[in-house]
Amino acid sequence: MATYDLIIRNGTIVDGSGAPRFTGDVAVKDGLIAAVGTVHGDADEVIDAGGKVVAPGWVDVHTHYDGQATWDAEMAPSSWHGVTTVVMGNCGVGFAPAAPDRHEWLIRLMEGVEDIPGTALAEGMKWNWETFPEYLDALEEMPRTVDVGTHVPHGAVRAYVLGDRERPGAVPTADDIRKMADIVEEGVRAGALGFSTSRTVLHRDIDGEVVPGTTATKEELIEIGRAMGRVGYGVFEIASDMRREWDEFGWMGALSRETGLPCTFAALQSIAKEQSLNEQIANMRAENDNGANIVAQIALRGNGIVMAWQGTVHPFRLRPSFKAIADLPWDQQKARLLDPAFKAQLLAEESDYSDVNQDIIGLIMVVCGGWAMQYEMDPDFNYEPQADESIAARAAAAGVSGDEYAYDLLCRDDGRGFIYLPILNYADGNLDFLEALQDSEDTVNSLSDGGAHCGTICDAASPTFMLQHWVRDRKRGQKISLENAIKRQCRDTARLYGLDDRGILAPGYLADINVIDMDRIKLGKPWLAFDLPAGGKRLLQRAQGYDFTIKGGVVTFKDGQWTGETPGGLIRGPQRADMAEAAE
Repeated sequence: MATYDLIIRNGTIVDGSGAPRFTGDVAVKDGLIAAVGTVHGDADEVIDAGGKVVAPGWVDVHTHYDGQATWDAEMAPSSWHGVTTVVMGNCGVGFAPAAPDRHEWLIRLMEGVEDIPGTALAEGMKWNWETFPEYLDALEEMPRTVDVGTHVPHGAVRAYVLGDRERPGAVPTADDIRKMADIVEEGVRAGALGFSTSRTVLHRDIDGEVVPGTTATKEELIEIGRAMGRVGYGVFEIASDMRREWDEFGWMGALSRETGLPCTFAALQSIAKEQSLNEQIANMRAENDNGANIVAQIALRGNGIVMAWQGTVHPFRLRPSFKAIADLPWDQQKARLLDPAFKAQLLAEESDYSDVNQDIIGLIMVVCGGWAMQYEMDPDFNYEPQADESIAARAAAAGVSGDEYAYDLLCRDDGRGFIYLPILNYADGNLDFLEALQDSEDTVNSLSDGGAHCGTICDAASPTFMLQHWVRDRKRGQKISLENAIKRQCRDTARLYGLDDRGILAPGYLADINVIDMDRIKLGKPWLAFDLPAGGKRLLQRAQGYDFTIKGGVVTFKDGQWTGETPGGLIRGPQRADMAEAAE
Protein backbone atom coordinates (compact mmCIF):
# COMPACT_ATOMS: atom_id res chain seq x y z
CA MET A 1 0.00 0.00 0.00
CA ALA A 2 1.37 3.39 -1.01
CA THR A 3 2.55 5.69 1.73
CA TYR A 4 1.07 8.80 0.07
CA ASP A 5 -1.60 9.69 -2.46
CA LEU A 6 0.70 12.02 -4.41
CA ILE A 7 4.36 13.01 -4.38
CA ILE A 8 5.73 15.98 -6.34
CA ARG A 9 9.45 15.34 -6.67
CA ASN A 10 12.54 17.45 -7.39
CA GLY A 11 10.73 20.77 -7.68
CA THR A 12 11.93 24.26 -6.85
CA ILE A 13 9.73 24.79 -3.81
CA VAL A 14 8.54 28.33 -3.09
CA ASP A 15 6.39 27.64 -0.06
CA GLY A 16 4.37 30.86 0.15
CA SER A 17 5.92 32.09 3.39
CA GLY A 18 8.42 34.37 1.69
CA ALA A 19 11.32 32.09 2.66
CA PRO A 20 14.03 31.35 0.07
CA ARG A 21 13.29 28.68 -2.53
CA PHE A 22 14.80 25.23 -2.21
CA THR A 23 14.82 21.98 -4.15
CA GLY A 24 12.75 19.18 -2.68
CA ASP A 25 9.60 17.08 -2.65
CA VAL A 26 6.00 17.61 -1.53
CA ALA A 27 3.93 14.65 -0.34
CA VAL A 28 0.14 14.66 -0.14
CA LYS A 29 -2.24 12.42 1.75
CA ASP A 30 -6.00 12.73 2.28
CA GLY A 31 -6.13 16.18 0.69
CA LEU A 32 -3.46 17.66 2.97
CA ILE A 33 0.27 18.25 2.65
CA ALA A 34 1.94 15.50 4.65
CA ALA A 35 5.63 16.24 4.13
CA VAL A 36 7.90 18.80 2.48
CA GLY A 37 11.62 18.40 1.85
CA THR A 38 13.20 15.02 1.15
CA VAL A 39 10.29 12.59 1.03
CA HIS A 40 10.83 8.85 1.37
CA GLY A 41 8.19 6.32 0.44
CA ASP A 42 5.98 5.82 -2.57
CA ALA A 43 2.69 7.23 -3.83
CA ASP A 44 -0.24 6.36 -6.04
CA GLU A 45 0.77 9.25 -8.31
CA VAL A 46 4.17 10.86 -8.77
CA ILE A 47 4.84 14.14 -10.59
CA ASP A 48 8.40 14.95 -11.66
CA ALA A 49 8.74 18.71 -11.14
CA GLY A 50 12.44 18.96 -12.00
CA GLY A 51 13.19 22.48 -13.21
CA LYS A 52 9.68 23.65 -12.29
CA VAL A 53 8.39 25.89 -9.50
CA VAL A 54 6.14 24.24 -6.91
CA ALA A 55 3.96 26.81 -5.12
CA PRO A 56 0.65 27.00 -3.28
CA GLY A 57 -2.54 27.55 -5.25
CA TRP A 58 -3.46 31.22 -5.64
CA VAL A 59 -5.97 32.71 -3.23
CA ASP A 60 -7.95 35.45 -5.04
CA VAL A 61 -9.97 37.54 -2.59
CA HIS A 62 -11.70 39.94 -5.00
CA THR A 63 -14.00 38.19 -7.46
CA HIS A 64 -17.63 38.31 -8.59
CA TYR A 65 -18.57 34.70 -9.30
CA ASP A 66 -21.77 35.05 -7.21
CA GLY A 67 -24.00 33.90 -10.04
CA GLN A 68 -21.57 31.75 -12.02
CA ALA A 69 -20.70 29.71 -8.93
CA THR A 70 -24.28 28.42 -8.82
CA TRP A 71 -24.07 26.79 -12.28
CA ASP A 72 -20.42 26.43 -13.34
CA ALA A 73 -18.12 23.74 -11.93
CA GLU A 74 -15.03 24.78 -13.91
CA MET A 75 -14.97 28.38 -12.59
CA ALA A 76 -13.07 29.74 -15.57
CA PRO A 77 -11.21 31.90 -16.23
CA SER A 78 -9.73 32.11 -12.70
CA SER A 79 -9.18 28.37 -12.51
CA TRP A 80 -7.16 28.51 -15.75
CA HIS A 81 -4.64 30.76 -13.98
CA GLY A 82 -3.73 28.63 -11.00
CA VAL A 83 -6.40 29.98 -8.63
CA THR A 84 -7.67 27.39 -6.15
CA THR A 85 -9.64 29.69 -3.80
CA VAL A 86 -11.89 32.64 -4.64
CA VAL A 87 -13.70 35.10 -2.40
CA MET A 88 -16.73 36.69 -4.06
CA GLY A 89 -19.56 39.02 -3.05
CA ASN A 90 -17.29 42.07 -3.23
CA CYS A 91 -18.28 45.71 -3.85
CA GLY A 92 -21.68 45.36 -2.20
CA VAL A 93 -23.27 43.34 -5.01
CA GLY A 94 -24.56 39.78 -4.90
CA PHE A 95 -27.70 37.68 -4.87
CA ALA A 96 -28.60 37.03 -1.24
CA PRO A 97 -30.69 37.74 0.63
CA ALA A 98 -33.18 37.88 -2.23
CA ALA A 99 -36.91 38.48 -1.83
CA PRO A 100 -38.82 36.72 -4.63
CA ASP A 101 -39.90 40.04 -6.17
CA ARG A 102 -36.33 41.45 -6.22
CA HIS A 103 -34.60 38.89 -8.43
CA GLU A 104 -34.69 41.05 -11.55
CA TRP A 105 -33.64 44.11 -9.52
CA LEU A 106 -30.56 42.30 -8.20
CA ILE A 107 -29.66 41.08 -11.68
CA ARG A 108 -29.91 44.61 -13.07
CA LEU A 109 -27.71 45.86 -10.25
CA MET A 110 -25.03 43.24 -10.94
CA GLU A 111 -25.26 43.77 -14.70
CA GLY A 112 -24.70 47.50 -14.33
CA VAL A 113 -21.91 47.39 -11.75
CA GLU A 114 -19.99 44.34 -12.91
CA ASP A 115 -20.93 44.01 -16.61
CA ILE A 116 -22.20 40.43 -16.26
CA PRO A 117 -24.89 39.76 -18.88
CA GLY A 118 -28.30 39.89 -17.22
CA THR A 119 -29.68 37.27 -19.59
CA ALA A 120 -26.95 34.85 -18.51
CA LEU A 121 -27.70 35.44 -14.84
CA ALA A 122 -31.45 35.11 -15.39
CA GLU A 123 -31.07 31.79 -17.21
CA GLY A 124 -28.22 30.38 -15.15
CA MET A 125 -29.42 30.94 -11.59
CA LYS A 126 -32.11 28.73 -10.06
CA TRP A 127 -32.89 31.10 -7.18
CA ASN A 128 -33.34 28.14 -4.83
CA TRP A 129 -32.71 30.45 -1.88
CA GLU A 130 -34.07 33.58 -0.21
CA THR A 131 -32.01 34.12 2.93
CA PHE A 132 -28.24 34.33 2.98
CA PRO A 133 -27.82 31.01 4.83
CA GLU A 134 -30.00 29.40 2.15
CA TYR A 135 -27.71 30.87 -0.53
CA LEU A 136 -24.71 29.27 1.18
CA ASP A 137 -26.57 25.96 1.22
CA ALA A 138 -27.20 26.30 -2.51
CA LEU A 139 -23.51 27.02 -3.15
CA GLU A 140 -22.59 23.97 -1.11
CA GLU A 141 -24.59 21.68 -3.38
CA MET A 142 -22.23 22.08 -6.35
CA PRO A 143 -18.65 20.73 -6.39
CA ARG A 144 -16.13 22.89 -8.29
CA THR A 145 -12.50 23.10 -9.30
CA VAL A 146 -11.94 25.76 -6.61
CA ASP A 147 -13.11 26.60 -3.12
CA VAL A 148 -15.49 29.56 -2.88
CA GLY A 149 -16.15 31.92 0.02
CA THR A 150 -18.32 35.00 0.00
CA HIS A 151 -19.30 38.28 1.64
CA VAL A 152 -22.80 39.39 2.58
CA PRO A 153 -23.39 42.20 0.02
CA HIS A 154 -24.81 45.55 1.12
CA GLY A 155 -26.90 46.04 -2.02
CA ALA A 156 -28.85 42.84 -1.52
CA VAL A 157 -29.28 43.50 2.21
CA ARG A 158 -30.61 47.01 1.63
CA ALA A 159 -32.98 45.82 -1.09
CA TYR A 160 -34.30 43.07 1.18
CA VAL A 161 -34.96 45.42 4.08
CA LEU A 162 -36.06 48.60 2.29
CA GLY A 163 -37.91 47.03 -0.63
CA ASP A 164 -39.38 49.69 -2.88
CA ARG A 165 -37.93 52.40 -0.66
CA GLU A 166 -34.41 51.50 -1.82
CA ARG A 167 -33.25 54.22 -4.18
CA PRO A 168 -30.33 56.68 -4.25
CA GLY A 169 -30.44 58.86 -1.17
CA ALA A 170 -32.78 56.56 0.74
CA VAL A 171 -32.41 57.05 4.50
CA PRO A 172 -33.09 53.87 6.50
CA THR A 173 -34.75 54.12 9.89
CA ALA A 174 -33.11 52.88 13.06
CA ASP A 175 -35.24 49.76 12.77
CA ASP A 176 -34.10 49.27 9.15
CA ILE A 177 -30.47 49.47 10.24
CA ARG A 178 -31.10 46.97 13.04
CA LYS A 179 -32.67 44.56 10.55
CA MET A 180 -29.73 44.96 8.15
CA ALA A 181 -27.26 44.29 10.94
CA ASP A 182 -29.22 41.20 11.98
CA ILE A 183 -29.09 39.86 8.41
CA VAL A 184 -25.34 40.38 8.25
CA GLU A 185 -24.86 38.73 11.63
CA GLU A 186 -26.97 35.77 10.52
CA GLY A 187 -24.98 35.48 7.29
CA VAL A 188 -21.60 35.58 9.00
CA ARG A 189 -22.69 33.03 11.61
CA ALA A 190 -23.76 30.79 8.72
CA GLY A 191 -20.31 31.04 7.17
CA ALA A 192 -19.92 34.30 5.22
CA LEU A 193 -16.36 35.60 5.32
CA GLY A 194 -17.43 39.20 5.76
CA PHE A 195 -19.55 42.09 4.48
CA SER A 196 -19.02 44.34 1.45
CA THR A 197 -20.26 47.73 0.30
CA SER A 198 -19.67 50.22 -2.52
CA ARG A 199 -19.44 54.01 -2.29
CA THR A 200 -18.21 55.06 -5.72
CA VAL A 201 -20.02 56.88 -8.52
CA LEU A 202 -18.39 54.48 -10.98
CA HIS A 203 -20.65 51.70 -9.69
CA ARG A 204 -24.14 52.08 -11.17
CA ASP A 205 -27.02 49.78 -12.00
CA ILE A 206 -28.12 49.11 -15.56
CA ASP A 207 -30.31 52.25 -15.46
CA GLY A 208 -27.41 54.45 -14.41
CA GLU A 209 -28.39 54.87 -10.75
CA VAL A 210 -25.68 54.73 -8.09
CA VAL A 211 -25.72 51.51 -6.10
CA PRO A 212 -27.22 51.00 -2.63
CA GLY A 213 -24.73 51.99 0.02
CA THR A 214 -23.22 54.88 -1.97
CA THR A 215 -25.10 57.37 0.20
CA ALA A 216 -25.16 55.30 3.39
CA THR A 217 -24.10 57.10 6.56
CA LYS A 218 -21.14 55.97 8.62
CA GLU A 219 -23.62 55.18 11.41
CA GLU A 220 -25.31 52.57 9.20
CA LEU A 221 -21.99 51.05 8.17
CA ILE A 222 -20.63 50.96 11.71
CA GLU A 223 -23.74 49.18 13.03
CA ILE A 224 -23.37 46.57 10.32
CA GLY A 225 -19.70 46.17 11.19
CA ARG A 226 -20.61 45.72 14.85
CA ALA A 227 -22.83 42.81 13.81
CA MET A 228 -19.71 41.00 12.60
CA GLY A 229 -18.00 41.99 15.82
CA ARG A 230 -20.68 40.14 17.76
CA VAL A 231 -19.82 36.99 15.80
CA GLY A 232 -16.11 37.50 16.31
CA TYR A 233 -14.85 37.30 12.74
CA GLY A 234 -15.39 38.73 9.27
CA VAL A 235 -13.80 41.25 6.91
CA PHE A 236 -15.43 44.61 6.12
CA GLU A 237 -14.71 45.28 2.43
CA ILE A 238 -15.37 48.60 0.71
CA ALA A 239 -14.93 50.21 -2.70
CA SER A 240 -15.10 53.98 -2.20
CA ASP A 241 -14.42 57.31 -3.87
CA MET A 242 -12.78 58.25 -0.55
CA ARG A 243 -14.36 61.69 -0.42
CA ARG A 244 -12.70 63.58 2.41
CA GLU A 245 -16.02 64.64 3.94
CA TRP A 246 -16.94 60.98 4.44
CA ASP A 247 -13.85 60.36 6.61
CA GLU A 248 -13.77 56.72 5.51
CA PHE A 249 -10.48 55.98 7.23
CA GLY A 250 -11.65 57.58 10.45
CA TRP A 251 -14.74 55.40 10.86
CA MET A 252 -13.01 52.29 9.48
CA GLY A 253 -10.24 52.77 12.01
CA ALA A 254 -12.71 53.23 14.85
CA LEU A 255 -14.71 50.17 13.75
CA SER A 256 -11.61 48.01 13.45
CA ARG A 257 -10.35 49.04 16.89
CA GLU A 258 -13.76 48.42 18.47
CA THR A 259 -14.40 45.01 16.90
CA GLY A 260 -10.85 43.78 16.40
CA LEU A 261 -11.75 42.92 12.79
CA PRO A 262 -9.98 43.95 9.58
CA CYS A 263 -11.34 46.48 7.11
CA THR A 264 -10.10 46.40 3.54
CA PHE A 265 -10.52 48.79 0.63
CA ALA A 266 -9.70 49.07 -3.06
CA ALA A 267 -6.62 51.29 -3.27
CA LEU A 268 -6.34 52.69 -6.78
CA GLN A 269 -5.11 55.70 -8.68
CA SER A 270 -8.50 57.04 -9.79
CA ILE A 271 -9.97 60.22 -11.22
CA ALA A 272 -13.04 59.48 -9.09
CA LYS A 273 -11.10 59.79 -5.81
CA GLU A 274 -10.39 63.10 -4.11
CA GLN A 275 -7.48 61.50 -2.29
CA SER A 276 -4.42 60.41 -4.21
CA LEU A 277 -3.25 56.85 -3.69
CA ASN A 278 -0.36 58.13 -1.57
CA GLU A 279 -2.81 60.04 0.60
CA GLN A 280 -5.02 56.97 0.97
CA ILE A 281 -2.08 54.84 2.08
CA ALA A 282 -0.88 57.55 4.50
CA ASN A 283 -4.34 57.88 6.07
CA MET A 284 -4.62 54.11 6.39
CA ARG A 285 -1.26 53.88 8.11
CA ALA A 286 -2.13 56.68 10.51
CA GLU A 287 -5.12 54.64 11.68
CA ASN A 288 -3.10 51.43 11.83
CA ASP A 289 -0.47 53.18 13.93
CA ASN A 290 -3.33 53.89 16.34
CA GLY A 291 -4.33 50.23 16.67
CA ALA A 292 -6.57 49.69 13.64
CA ASN A 293 -6.28 46.86 11.11
CA ILE A 294 -6.98 48.32 7.67
CA VAL A 295 -5.58 46.60 4.59
CA ALA A 296 -5.28 48.08 1.10
CA GLN A 297 -6.11 45.88 -1.88
CA ILE A 298 -3.90 46.82 -4.83
CA ALA A 299 -3.93 45.78 -8.47
CA LEU A 300 -0.68 44.95 -10.25
CA ARG A 301 -1.56 46.55 -13.56
CA GLY A 302 -3.71 49.32 -14.94
CA ASN A 303 -7.36 48.60 -14.36
CA GLY A 304 -9.37 49.60 -17.33
CA ILE A 305 -11.13 48.50 -20.44
CA VAL A 306 -10.30 46.14 -23.26
CA MET A 307 -12.32 47.56 -26.14
CA ALA A 308 -13.63 45.69 -29.17
CA TRP A 309 -16.46 46.02 -31.66
CA GLN A 310 -18.34 43.20 -29.91
CA GLY A 311 -17.28 44.26 -26.43
CA THR A 312 -19.34 46.30 -24.02
CA VAL A 313 -17.36 49.47 -24.76
CA HIS A 314 -15.45 50.91 -27.70
CA PRO A 315 -14.57 54.45 -28.84
CA PHE A 316 -17.27 54.70 -31.51
CA ARG A 317 -20.30 53.48 -29.58
CA LEU A 318 -21.77 57.01 -29.34
CA ARG A 319 -21.37 57.88 -33.02
CA PRO A 320 -24.79 58.09 -34.74
CA SER A 321 -23.81 55.64 -37.49
CA PHE A 322 -22.80 52.98 -34.97
CA LYS A 323 -25.93 53.53 -32.90
CA ALA A 324 -27.92 52.78 -36.05
CA ILE A 325 -26.34 49.31 -36.37
CA ALA A 326 -25.77 48.51 -32.69
CA ASP A 327 -28.66 46.05 -32.45
CA LEU A 328 -27.94 44.17 -35.68
CA PRO A 329 -26.54 40.62 -35.59
CA TRP A 330 -22.74 40.58 -35.59
CA ASP A 331 -22.36 39.35 -39.17
CA GLN A 332 -24.43 42.28 -40.41
CA GLN A 333 -22.61 44.73 -38.14
CA LYS A 334 -19.26 43.44 -39.34
CA ALA A 335 -20.22 43.84 -42.99
CA ARG A 336 -21.08 47.49 -42.38
CA LEU A 337 -17.99 48.18 -40.27
CA LEU A 338 -15.69 46.75 -42.95
CA ASP A 339 -17.39 48.82 -45.68
CA PRO A 340 -15.14 51.81 -46.60
CA ALA A 341 -18.17 54.02 -47.23
CA PHE A 342 -19.60 53.30 -43.77
CA LYS A 343 -16.19 53.93 -42.19
CA ALA A 344 -15.92 57.35 -43.89
CA GLN A 345 -19.45 58.24 -42.81
CA LEU A 346 -18.84 57.28 -39.17
CA LEU A 347 -15.45 59.01 -38.93
CA ALA A 348 -16.98 62.26 -40.17
CA GLU A 349 -19.36 62.27 -37.15
CA GLU A 350 -18.96 63.39 -33.54
CA SER A 351 -19.90 61.33 -30.52
CA ASP A 352 -23.31 62.12 -29.07
CA TYR A 353 -22.95 62.72 -25.32
CA SER A 354 -26.52 63.94 -24.74
CA ASP A 355 -27.58 60.88 -22.73
CA VAL A 356 -24.35 60.48 -20.76
CA ASN A 357 -24.49 60.95 -16.98
CA GLN A 358 -22.58 64.10 -16.16
CA ASP A 359 -20.85 62.42 -13.18
CA ILE A 360 -18.86 60.29 -15.61
CA ILE A 361 -18.75 62.49 -18.72
CA GLY A 362 -14.99 62.97 -18.44
CA LEU A 363 -14.41 59.23 -18.41
CA ILE A 364 -16.69 58.69 -21.41
CA MET A 365 -14.89 61.39 -23.39
CA VAL A 366 -11.58 59.59 -22.75
CA VAL A 367 -13.14 56.35 -23.99
CA CYS A 368 -14.38 58.07 -27.15
CA GLY A 369 -11.23 59.90 -28.12
CA GLY A 370 -8.46 59.86 -25.54
CA TRP A 371 -5.99 58.39 -28.01
CA ALA A 372 -2.92 59.30 -25.93
CA MET A 373 -4.29 57.05 -23.16
CA GLN A 374 -5.29 54.15 -25.40
CA TYR A 375 -2.97 51.39 -26.63
CA GLU A 376 -2.92 48.84 -29.40
CA MET A 377 -2.97 45.31 -28.00
CA ASP A 378 -0.18 43.58 -29.92
CA PRO A 379 0.22 39.78 -29.66
CA ASP A 380 2.94 40.26 -27.00
CA PHE A 381 1.28 43.21 -25.23
CA ASN A 382 2.70 43.57 -21.69
CA TYR A 383 0.20 45.93 -19.95
CA GLU A 384 2.90 48.49 -19.11
CA PRO A 385 3.04 50.29 -22.47
CA GLN A 386 5.05 53.43 -23.13
CA ALA A 387 3.82 56.69 -24.65
CA ASP A 388 5.18 55.82 -28.10
CA GLU A 389 2.93 52.75 -28.11
CA SER A 390 -0.26 54.81 -27.74
CA ILE A 391 -2.77 55.11 -30.53
CA ALA A 392 -2.00 58.84 -30.73
CA ALA A 393 1.71 58.15 -31.30
CA ARG A 394 1.19 55.32 -33.75
CA ALA A 395 -1.44 57.28 -35.68
CA ALA A 396 0.94 60.22 -36.01
CA ALA A 397 3.70 57.91 -37.21
CA ALA A 398 1.32 56.43 -39.78
CA GLY A 399 0.14 59.86 -40.92
CA VAL A 400 -3.53 59.30 -40.05
CA SER A 401 -5.90 60.58 -37.39
CA GLY A 402 -6.33 58.81 -34.08
CA ASP A 403 -9.94 58.09 -35.06
CA GLU A 404 -8.94 56.30 -38.24
CA TYR A 405 -6.10 54.36 -36.65
CA ALA A 406 -8.37 53.15 -33.84
CA TYR A 407 -11.13 52.21 -36.29
CA ASP A 408 -8.76 50.19 -38.45
CA LEU A 409 -7.23 48.55 -35.38
CA LEU A 410 -10.63 47.30 -34.21
CA CYS A 411 -11.29 45.94 -37.71
CA ARG A 412 -8.15 43.79 -37.71
CA ASP A 413 -8.41 40.01 -37.48
CA ASP A 414 -11.82 40.05 -39.17
CA GLY A 415 -13.22 42.61 -36.74
CA ARG A 416 -11.64 41.13 -33.62
CA GLY A 417 -9.00 43.75 -32.82
CA PHE A 418 -8.54 45.06 -29.25
CA ILE A 419 -7.65 48.42 -27.70
CA TYR A 420 -6.46 48.76 -24.10
CA LEU A 421 -7.52 51.78 -22.01
CA PRO A 422 -6.12 51.77 -18.44
CA ILE A 423 -8.56 54.07 -16.62
CA LEU A 424 -7.17 53.36 -13.16
CA ASN A 425 -3.62 52.79 -11.90
CA TYR A 426 -1.88 54.30 -14.92
CA ALA A 427 -1.85 58.04 -14.28
CA ASP A 428 1.98 58.09 -14.44
CA GLY A 429 2.20 56.09 -17.64
CA ASN A 430 3.98 53.31 -15.73
CA LEU A 431 3.56 51.00 -12.74
CA ASP A 432 6.49 52.29 -10.67
CA PHE A 433 4.23 53.46 -7.83
CA LEU A 434 3.41 49.83 -7.05
CA GLU A 435 7.02 48.83 -6.39
CA ALA A 436 7.20 49.93 -2.74
CA LEU A 437 3.72 48.58 -2.04
CA GLN A 438 4.94 45.08 -2.92
CA ASP A 439 7.02 45.09 0.26
CA SER A 440 4.20 46.29 2.53
CA GLU A 441 2.43 44.04 5.01
CA ASP A 442 -0.60 46.36 5.00
CA THR A 443 -1.35 45.73 1.31
CA VAL A 444 -2.41 42.61 -0.58
CA ASN A 445 -2.39 41.87 -4.30
CA SER A 446 -6.00 41.79 -5.39
CA LEU A 447 -8.76 43.38 -7.49
CA SER A 448 -8.84 40.76 -10.25
CA ASP A 449 -12.65 41.05 -10.52
CA GLY A 450 -12.71 37.42 -11.71
CA GLY A 451 -16.06 36.57 -13.27
CA ALA A 452 -17.02 40.23 -13.76
CA HIS A 453 -16.72 42.95 -16.40
CA CYS A 454 -17.26 40.20 -18.91
CA GLY A 455 -17.26 42.43 -21.98
CA THR A 456 -14.48 44.80 -20.91
CA ILE A 457 -11.63 43.14 -18.95
CA CYS A 458 -10.06 39.81 -18.06
CA ASP A 459 -8.05 40.69 -14.97
CA ALA A 460 -8.75 37.22 -13.57
CA ALA A 461 -5.41 36.53 -15.26
CA SER A 462 -3.67 38.79 -12.69
CA PRO A 463 -1.68 36.00 -10.94
CA THR A 464 -0.23 34.93 -14.28
CA PHE A 465 0.56 38.56 -15.14
CA MET A 466 2.33 38.86 -11.80
CA LEU A 467 4.67 35.98 -12.66
CA GLN A 468 5.21 36.90 -16.28
CA HIS A 469 5.59 40.66 -15.95
CA TRP A 470 6.60 41.54 -12.39
CA VAL A 471 8.79 38.52 -11.66
CA ARG A 472 10.33 37.59 -15.03
CA ASP A 473 9.95 40.13 -17.84
CA ARG A 474 9.57 43.66 -16.48
CA LYS A 475 12.05 46.09 -18.07
CA ARG A 476 10.76 49.56 -17.15
CA GLY A 477 11.45 49.39 -13.42
CA GLN A 478 12.14 47.08 -10.52
CA LYS A 479 10.97 43.49 -10.54
CA ILE A 480 9.72 41.59 -7.50
CA SER A 481 11.18 38.34 -6.30
CA LEU A 482 9.43 35.06 -7.00
CA GLU A 483 9.28 34.34 -3.26
CA ASN A 484 7.59 37.66 -2.50
CA ALA A 485 5.16 37.40 -5.41
CA ILE A 486 3.97 33.96 -4.34
CA LYS A 487 3.70 35.00 -0.68
CA ARG A 488 1.53 37.96 -1.64
CA GLN A 489 -0.86 35.88 -3.76
CA CYS A 490 -1.04 32.98 -1.30
CA ARG A 491 -0.24 33.48 2.37
CA ASP A 492 -1.11 37.20 2.51
CA THR A 493 -4.48 36.99 0.79
CA ALA A 494 -5.45 33.86 2.72
CA ARG A 495 -4.45 35.38 6.05
CA LEU A 496 -6.57 38.52 5.48
CA TYR A 497 -9.71 36.36 5.36
CA GLY A 498 -8.74 34.00 8.16
CA LEU A 499 -8.07 31.13 5.75
CA ASP A 500 -5.12 29.86 7.73
CA ASP A 501 -5.38 26.36 6.28
CA ARG A 502 -3.99 27.35 2.86
CA GLY A 503 -1.44 29.53 1.11
CA ILE A 504 1.59 27.68 2.55
CA LEU A 505 3.34 24.48 1.53
CA ALA A 506 3.85 22.84 4.93
CA PRO A 507 2.49 19.77 6.72
CA GLY A 508 -1.11 20.21 7.76
CA TYR A 509 -2.08 22.73 5.11
CA LEU A 510 -4.47 22.03 2.24
CA ALA A 511 -2.78 20.41 -0.72
CA ASP A 512 -3.61 23.29 -3.05
CA ILE A 513 -0.57 23.40 -5.34
CA ASN A 514 0.66 24.82 -8.64
CA VAL A 515 3.51 23.27 -10.64
CA ILE A 516 4.74 26.09 -12.88
CA ASP A 517 7.20 26.30 -15.76
CA MET A 518 8.51 29.84 -15.31
CA ASP A 519 10.24 29.75 -18.69
CA ARG A 520 6.90 29.20 -20.41
CA ILE A 521 4.55 31.23 -18.23
CA LYS A 522 2.66 33.55 -20.55
CA LEU A 523 -0.72 35.20 -20.98
CA GLY A 524 -2.62 34.16 -24.07
CA LYS A 525 -4.31 36.53 -26.47
CA PRO A 526 -7.74 37.67 -25.22
CA TRP A 527 -10.83 36.62 -27.10
CA LEU A 528 -14.56 37.15 -26.78
CA ALA A 529 -16.54 33.99 -26.13
CA PHE A 530 -20.31 33.66 -26.15
CA ASP A 531 -20.50 30.67 -23.83
CA LEU A 532 -22.43 31.96 -20.82
CA PRO A 533 -26.06 30.90 -20.38
CA ALA A 534 -28.34 32.45 -23.01
CA GLY A 535 -25.27 33.02 -25.20
CA GLY A 536 -23.87 35.71 -22.90
CA LYS A 537 -20.47 37.08 -23.85
CA ARG A 538 -17.29 37.22 -21.80
CA LEU A 539 -13.71 38.21 -22.44
CA LEU A 540 -11.39 35.27 -21.80
CA GLN A 541 -7.63 34.78 -21.62
CA ARG A 542 -5.77 31.53 -21.14
CA ALA A 543 -2.26 30.93 -19.84
CA GLN A 544 0.72 28.83 -20.75
CA GLY A 545 3.10 27.41 -18.18
CA TYR A 546 0.84 25.83 -15.57
CA ASP A 547 1.90 22.19 -15.82
CA PHE A 548 -0.40 21.14 -12.97
CA THR A 549 -2.93 22.77 -10.69
CA ILE A 550 -3.90 20.64 -7.71
CA LYS A 551 -6.84 21.27 -5.39
CA GLY A 552 -7.04 19.28 -2.16
CA GLY A 553 -4.56 16.76 -3.52
CA VAL A 554 -6.51 16.21 -6.75
CA VAL A 555 -5.15 17.33 -10.14
CA THR A 556 -7.74 19.71 -11.57
CA PHE A 557 -5.74 21.11 -14.50
CA LYS A 558 -2.95 19.51 -16.49
CA ASP A 559 -1.12 21.55 -19.13
CA GLY A 560 -3.90 24.13 -18.89
CA GLN A 561 -6.72 21.67 -19.54
CA TRP A 562 -9.40 20.78 -17.03
CA THR A 563 -9.24 17.15 -15.96
CA GLY A 564 -12.94 17.12 -15.05
CA GLU A 565 -12.20 16.78 -11.33
CA THR A 566 -14.14 18.98 -8.90
CA PRO A 567 -12.66 18.71 -5.39
CA GLY A 568 -13.51 22.31 -4.45
CA GLY A 569 -16.35 23.28 -2.14
CA LEU A 570 -17.78 26.07 0.00
CA ILE A 571 -15.74 27.82 2.69
CA ARG A 572 -17.74 28.59 5.82
CA GLY A 573 -15.96 31.03 8.09
CA PRO A 574 -12.31 31.10 9.17
CA GLN A 575 -10.25 27.96 8.61
CA ARG A 576 -7.35 26.52 10.59
CA ALA A 577 -4.70 23.97 9.67
CA ASP A 578 -4.31 21.06 12.10
CA MET A 579 -0.56 20.78 11.90
CA ALA A 580 -0.03 17.94 14.36
CA GLU A 581 -2.64 15.58 12.96
CA ALA A 582 -1.49 15.94 9.35
CA ALA A 583 2.17 15.57 10.20
CA GLU A 584 1.69 12.19 11.89
